Amino acid sequence: MAVTEALSIAPARPRRARPVSALGALARRRAALTAGNPRQIALPLLGPALIALIVAPALKIATGGLHSTIDYESFAGVGAVGLVIPLSCIFAGLSVIVDRQAGAQRELLAAPIPRAYLVLGNLIVAVVLSALQAIVLVGLTALRGGTFHITFTSIDWALASGLLFTVFMYGVAETLAARIGKAEEYVGAVPAVAILPFFFAGALYPINAMPSVLATIAKFLPLTHALALLRYGLIDPHGQGLHAIWGAGNPTTQAFASLAVVALYAVALTAISIRAFTRAAVK
Repeated sequence: MAVTEALSIAPARPRRARPVSALGALARRRAALTAGNPRQIALPLLGPALIALIVAPALKIATGGLHSTIDYESFAGVGAVGLVIPLSCIFAGLSVIVDRQAGAQRELLAAPIPRAYLVLGNLIVAVVLSALQAIVLVGLTALRGGTFHITFTSIDWALASGLLFTVFMYGVAETLAARIGKAEEYVGAVPAVAILPFFFAGALYPINAMPSVLATIAKFLPLTHALALLRYGLIDPHGQGLHAIWGAGNPTTQAFASLAVVALYAVALTAISIRAFTRAAVK
């Protein structure tokens, strides 16, 4: 009897929310916080837009278009996407630190949902925001006079590479946010993480224009593969950027190889970021 009474008055265990509804609620919360901070939306787009609208036309004149069959304004405009996505994701990671220190993250950690959902909910918003910023940047390049070669088939390469690279970059941002306790230290990591790879990945010039050692290093950067795929889908139907990475060969085969590289980075950094967030949450 005593056991029966004890069981009857024992508090019920909290029920776990359904995965889709939980992720949707977390994503809506992050989207609301992002919408309330216009600087997080506008600032990552400012520098890349200046590159696409001012720097690229100036370099086209100064370099004679790098003697390429690809319009240089389009080349550099698409390359600027390799800056807007990292900056957007880094800003998203900074908001995670702010949320941990002064927001509702502690309350969310006590909710009956897997902690990985907090990372994935933030990731959804980061992907949407980065996609909107990249679309605006490409649109500005087109309005500036860029030349694009887009088909229903080729656009898939650009969308897939942009998505996977954003997932990778947000994994980097979330990992840094989990391991760095102060916003000031986090901001100090921005040049090395978000800006430096931009100059080695063929954003403003082909990687084979660099010394051979640097070109070899560039081939291991996920941004190099992502930009080659973006250009293959938008402005480079012959796959010149892919040939610079893999050598002569079938561009479609090389595109699948580069997509696999970016996907591997994306999966690895997502797993690392979830592990880092989970560990930081119990400290």
